[in-house]
This record gives sequence, structure tokens and C-alpha cells, in this order.
Amino acid sequence: MIDDSASMVFDESGWVTARPAVTGAGPETKDLYFFGYGNQYLDCLRDYCKISGKVPMIPRYILGNWWSRYWEFSEITLKELIKQFIEHEIPLSVCIIDMDWHITKTGNFSSGWTGYTWNRDLFPDPPGFIRWLHTNGLRTALNLHPADGVHPHELDYPQMATAMRIDPDSQTPVPFDIADPEFVQHYFNILHHPKEEQDGIDFWWMDWQQGVRVKQSKNPVSRYLDPLFWLNHLHFYDLQRNGTSRGFVFSRWGGMGNHRYPIGFSGDSVVSWKSLAFQPYFTATSSNVAYSWWSHDIGGHMGGIEDPELYLRWIQFGVFSPILRLHCTKNPYQDRAPWSFGKETLDIAAKYMRLRHQLIPYLYTMAWKNYTDDIPLVQPMYYHHPEDEIAYRMPNQYYFGSQLLAAPVTKPVEPDLNMAAQTIWLPTGTWYDFFTGQKFAGERFVTVYVDKNDCPIFAKSGAIIPLDATEGWTNGVANPESLQIMVFTGTDGEFSLYEDDGISFGYANGDNVLTKFSLQQNADFKKVHFTISTPQGNPAYLPKHRRYQINFLGLLPDSIKSVIVNGVDKTNGITWDLPREMLSLPDIDIDSSHEIHVEIILNDKPTTRDRRAENIRKLLHIAPINSWVKLAVDQHIPALLENADFLNTGAQELSPVQMKAIRDILEQ
Repeated sequence: MIDDSASMVFDESGWVTARPAVTGAGPETKDLYFFGYGNQYLDCLRDYCKISGKVPMIPRYILGNWWSRYWEFSEITLKELIKQFIEHEIPLSVCIIDMDWHITKTGNFSSGWTGYTWNRDLFPDPPGFIRWLHTNGLRTALNLHPADGVHPHELDYPQMATAMRIDPDSQTPVPFDIADPEFVQHYFNILHHPKEEQDGIDFWWMDWQQGVRVKQSKNPVSRYLDPLFWLNHLHFYDLQRNGTSRGFVFSRWGGMGNHRYPIGFSGDSVVSWKSLAFQPYFTATSSNVAYSWWSHDIGGHMGGIEDPELYLRWIQFGVFSPILRLHCTKNPYQDRAPWSFGKETLDIAAKYMRLRHQLIPYLYTMAWKNYTDDIPLVQPMYYHHPEDEIAYRMPNQYYFGSQLLAAPVTKPVEPDLNMAAQTIWLPTGTWYDFFTGQKFAGERFVTVYVDKNDCPIFAKSGAIIPLDATEGWTNGVANPESLQIMVFTGTDGEFSLYEDDGISFGYANGDNVLTKFSLQQNADFKKVHFTISTPQGNPAYLPKHRRYQINFLGLLPDSIKSVIVNGVDKTNGITWDLPREMLSLPDIDIDSSHEIHVEIILNDKPTTRDRRAENIRKLLHIAPINSWVKLAVDQHIPALLENADFLNTGAQELSPVQMKAIRDILEQ
């Protein structure tokens, strides 16, 4: 039940107004929405979006890595920072400029949080700097705290004061009155549009403007109006005023219905394991009101103890969250640059941040499904397993789009193991570790042990995941010329890759292109047939030629008889990643309008190797155990694989945590 009685309504002009007064005696009028769907959660969400509005299609560029920091950067220091990302081959798609872009030492009654005038000591050439960002493949936004109005130190004050019939010589501040249509017209035309059209600003970050009502307004409806909700609405639609670019705002939660104005950020998180552990649950649960596009302060915003391990776990969660935005507060002892924690942390963080950009084709397709089918990117387990009580008791694992299950680590390593223990519930079916290719039978709990390099992400058999395979470093998020397709064999599956120009409204009129990938396997699993169908839609959004690398997981060389691509035997051209049990067809270069048919003929039904011994040895290498004890356990591995009770031999030398870890691995 949603009680919408206290909210405002739109009048015929599209402005907000109070509800008509109810006259006469009797109970207070109520405006209630009741959703009675039992556990048909996605049906409920679809109807909720029919009533309250759809989640709009987001710009493609926001799905890459973001840099943000509350810091007094100059254009010189920001350029140096971006160049370091380039040198380390860590892609970025957005560079946020926090509030120090504008004058903060005002010399008047303004607090300095609100500002519209560039600090020319830090940014002597704003248009030139933003052109430099654009040339290097980055979009940018400026931070806004507009609630203090326009004070006399602002360059735009004389024009704004005159427009609002205030004598500029009086030095009287122009009050912030977002409930007044006249103020709003000048707010955009004078303060914002020039920075977009002349300086090149791409969008705005609306920071901390929520409140009970608009203060000091001459509009009587202001006492009902939360300024944040209305700011989100106005900025979203203003950015698409020319009919060429999608509306977009980066803001805080403005209440029910704010899913119409993506994206949100969750505020100033504390640097702690507890804070990190809350965010997967928080993000998945927000899907219940269709608020599906969240940007968290990845790495944590403030306070706490800076810890490389915690930082890496936050990065890993960020990769498998809606938006990955590095951010922290103005503290010289806190920094979110991956190289600030040393080389080991840099190498791991860079690997995951590159993966984030590789995932953009998949993520953008999920954005399309969110718009068309009202299915959020991050989905609680109970959406798809509503009858299973376990699904409600796994708050920190979730479906990440239609093909992946994510269970990011949100706790430190066990001291006795130097690895983190993560217990995951795998629903029915066969599941693959996305990174290692290890198979797990579903319909049970599995405990995996991961070091800092590892993040538990799973794909069900039949999953098909497209990745950007562009060679070399790039900040770009364009539709790639090279794609790597991850195919997880075992059952039939399909995936339709969505592409468009990434920024315009064409998607709403069907101006896009869909490429269908399908996997079929016969009943005895003697043949795997994979098809990339002819793209359907506007071919202008595709490169003329597209190069594919198609990877089939769950196969071993002994089971392969032949591999046929479009009728040509390519058996001698395949490559193998044996540790991952992955067959690869590299460099299939084809006109993007043509189909690809791959047939893999098998000698026998594929088997998978028993990985328990190597997983035990990995644990032994990492865990702080006496080396003689490690050797003794290693020598017992053949017996342990037959009977876990042999672990009791020499058990007094292992801690209970170490014993449990080995037993858990034996049960995989």
C-alpha cells in the first residue's frame, strides 16, 4: 500500500500544484494505491511503472568508471590525475568536478556551498579544460548546492537580480525559490544553460537539497514541496530540452517516483566493512520501488580506517553494481586513486576496473530491459525464487542482469586462512564460476574461499555474456568493433545484444539494433550449436566489420571431435584455456550484417575435472600454516578426495577454521 495523499500533483501546464481542497465535513480524503500481487514481484513492478512512470533509458557513457573526489583540484592537477589513469591503462568515462569548481570564499553571507562562478585561480580556462576531457573520452558534471540562492559575488548576480526585479546595487541576494516558475526560468537560462552550451558541461550533480518544503517562497504551494524532488524533475527534463539528448541527473533519493530521474547516489558512506556489507542489500532492495540506478561512494566517503583489502572489495562490488564511482571526502589521508594503496592493490583494482568497461555491452542491454520490461539490473534473489524461503535470507547476493549471480565479498579475510569465506546459495541448475570456469551443482549452499584477487560471480549454464574486446586502453564507451562472447555450455540459452547511439531519443522510436545470440544443445549433448543472427534494426550503429572471439566454457579437449564455423572446419584454429576448461574461437572477422554459425561436434558428453585438489593446494599456499603441516595435508589429498575423514590425521595441527575450509572444498 502506498499512501500518496500528501504529494503534490501536476497541473495542466506541467507545473506542480497543491491538491484541491476538500470541502465539507467527513474524513480526510486519501489517495491510496494497493498492489496485490502475492509473490509475483516483477508483475507488481511493471504495473507500478505503468502508474508512476517508466525508468528512462540512461546514457551509455554513465556505465563506465567514474572519478570523483571532494578536493580542491585545479585543471592542472585533474589533468595530471587523468593522465595517471591513462598511464596505468585504467579506463574512465566520467570525471566529476566537486564543489570547489566555484568560488567558495565569498566575502558575504553566503556559506560558499552554493556557487555558480568558476574559480579562475583553479580553472582559468573552463571550456578548454572540458574540451580536453571530451577529447580524452570523458564526460563531466559540476556539483550543485543551489539552496542558498544567488549572492552578489557571483558573476551572474546582476543579470539574475535584474531578471527577478531586485536592484543589483542593493546587493540583496536572490533567494532560491524553486517553486516559482519565473525563478526557475532564469535559474536555467542564466545560471546553467551557458555552462552547458558554452563550457561543455554534460550533466549536473544535485547534492543535498532535500527538505520538508521550499523556504522563503512567494508560491503558497511551497509548503508542500520537497525541493529535491522538484529539482530532480526540472533538471532531468531541462537537459533534454533540445530533443536531442536524454534527460539525466545525478542526485539523491527524492522519494517515491524518483526512479523517473536516474541516477541516485546514497550519500556520505563511512569507510568500514559494516558500511560496505549494507550496500548490496540496500541496492537490491531499492529495486522494489523501481529505483534501480544507484551510484555509491565506492571506497567509502569518510572516516574509518583506510585498508587496501577493504578498498579492493569495494571496487569489486562497484564493478557488479549499477554505477562504479570512486569517491571520498576532503581529507589528505583518504584517496581513491588505485595506485594510492601500492602496486599489488593497483594491479587488482585495474583488472576489475577494466572488466567494468568490458561489461558495458552487457550492462547497456540490461538498461534497455529496465526501460522496456521494467526489470532492474540488480534483482533480489526472491524475484525469481519467491517460493523458496532461502531466497529471502541471502541479502548480499543478487542477480546482476539476466545472466549473472553476484555475491561480492563484504568481510575481511579469515586470519587463519588469509582468504575470505563466502557462503552462497545456488538455485537449481549448474553454475559456473565466471572467472575460473569451475562448475557447481545448484540447489544447495556452497562455501568458496577467495583471496583478494577473487570475487564470487556465477553464470548459469546456458548464459551468454557479451564483453567489449577492444584492444589497448581506451576511455571510450562506443559500440565496439571487437566483441568477446562468453558462452556457458550445458543447457540452451539466448541473449539479444542491444545497441544504439547511446545518447539520443531514438530508442523510444525503435531506432536501434538488436543482435541475437543463441545456444542449442541436443539431448545427449553430442553437439553444441551457437548462432549469432543477422542484426535487426539500424545498421548505422554497427561497425562495418565486427571481430568476434567466442569462448565456450565447460569443455575439455578430449571431448572435441570437430569445430565448424559457417560450414568450414576450424578445428585446427581453436585455442584452449585449460585451467578454465574453455575452448576459444579467436578472430572471427565478418561483415556485421552476416550471421555466424558454430557447430561443435563432441566425441562424448563433456566431463569436468575434479578441482578439489588444486583448490586445497591453493588454500595451503595462502594460509598461515606450518609448512610441515601443509606437506602432510598435501600428501593426504588423494585419500581425502575419497574420504574426508582422513583429515582427522594430524588435525590437531590445524585450526577449526582451517579444518572447516578444507572440508568445504571437499564438498564442492
